[in-house]
Amino acid sequence: MQPPSETPGLKKQLKNRHIQLIALGGAIGTGLFYGSSESISLAGPSIMLAYIIGGLAIFMIVRALGEMSVEDPQAGAFSYYASRYWSKRAGFVSGWNYWFNYILVSMVELSVVGSFVNYWFPGIPTWVSAVFFLIVITALNLLGVSEFGEAEFWFALIKIIAVIAMIVGGIVIIVCALPTDLGVRASFANWFSIDGGFLPHGLMQQTSDGHWTGLLMALVVVMFSFGGTELIGITAGETAEPRRTIPKATNGIIWRILVFYVAALGVIMAVVPWNRIDGTMSPFVQIFDSVGVRIAAGLLNFVCLTAVMSVYNSGLYANSRMLYALAHQGNAPRYLGRVNRRGVPVAGVLTSAVITAFAVVVVFVWPEFAFNYLMSIATIAAFINWTMVLITEWKFRRTVEAGNGPGALKGLTGRDAVQALAFKLPGGHVSSVVVIAFMALVAVLMGFSASYRVALIAGVIWLAVLLTVYECMARAERRSEAQQH
Repeated sequence: MQPPSETPGLKKQLKNRHIQLIALGGAIGTGLFYGSSESISLAGPSIMLAYIIGGLAIFMIVRALGEMSVEDPQAGAFSYYASRYWSKRAGFVSGWNYWFNYILVSMVELSVVGSFVNYWFPGIPTWVSAVFFLIVITALNLLGVSEFGEAEFWFALIKIIAVIAMIVGGIVIIVCALPTDLGVRASFANWFSIDGGFLPHGLMQQTSDGHWTGLLMALVVVMFSFGGTELIGITAGETAEPRRTIPKATNGIIWRILVFYVAALGVIMAVVPWNRIDGTMSPFVQIFDSVGVRIAAGLLNFVCLTAVMSVYNSGLYANSRMLYALAHQGNAPRYLGRVNRRGVPVAGVLTSAVITAFAVVVVFVWPEFAFNYLMSIATIAAFINWTMVLITEWKFRRTVEAGNGPGALKGLTGRDAVQALAFKLPGGHVSSVVVIAFMALVAVLMGFSASYRVALIAGVIWLAVLLTVYECMARAERRSEAQQH
């Protein structure tokens, strides 16, 4: 496939406040509000340590992406960088892997949106809610990138306010020693005094029913809760001041993780004993329910509804820009690389929306297949993406050192070229190797979990499919070129 001919470009209309809130919201989703109960059950209070360790790894991954985004801000981010600094094959695998990952994530979010709507309107069929929100968010993305940024700003703000309100409310309960109906006084000492203390299951241990628990096993769940943080890189091509905004948003990831994960879960486990968090309701609801604030469930339902809309909004935006980038690499049909006068890749938006709609139908018709197999691919696709970002950064550094860097770096070589990088990955190649080794460890740990083991198998098959498709396309292109000559 050939790259598209000259077309109007994307518009650099995302402002600093948009990027900051997109970055903030990217790390906060239904996984925190509801899924955190699973990670707490695996590691107890030590889950806070797991989030710090996983957070450091994610920070390094996004810093690696930020190093490239600041110097060469482009739509498609890591797919573009993989194609330019690694190989066209790497760009194909990176781009289509990420696109399909977000199709599957969007599929799940839209399939469950009806459950949140049914909290207030039980008579509305879940498929009607899915169709409604798919149309609304698609229409929003067709308006322009500034409209996307504005919507994501408010979606993220709602989630942030909810988490901060919970933290403040929990601290009030602890400091004022408000009575709860759990029979345990709210105190930070509960991290160390309840059912095994801070590290109740050790680093890793097998239960009587054959399941593995512990701090290391919790890392598997923790890492996947950080999916979406790389969206900062996707926005670089449409950011008004990427050299100022991208570093600021990226460096904020560490304190976001500390506040929105570590502090939030720390407060929750100080009020609600960790062994009483069983997943029957959100830990965020439990903390208020324990002191008789019954309205918390309704408020959290609203927050989760906006979180679902935010995920699909971000997913559709990222997918349309990824298709745009793939088309300009020659790794996707040419029509996906065109934009309208508002700078929107309309074909990319509509194509992604239609495929997502089909995926949602699969969930409703074959839910077991969708959640067991399709979501396994989405699970491992994030790891493939993060690993490729780190390897691509390594290739980028070598290109820069050779004097072929982008923009003002071109012509500079060796140490001078590296020193000229405006937003360097701390530790350089050493950091990349350490984080890749860490992710390899997490992949091994996935093999100990029945629910994640299938993801490893699906990941190998998925990579083989992507590489096979690329080779078939490359052969067809070579044959076409040979016939023309």
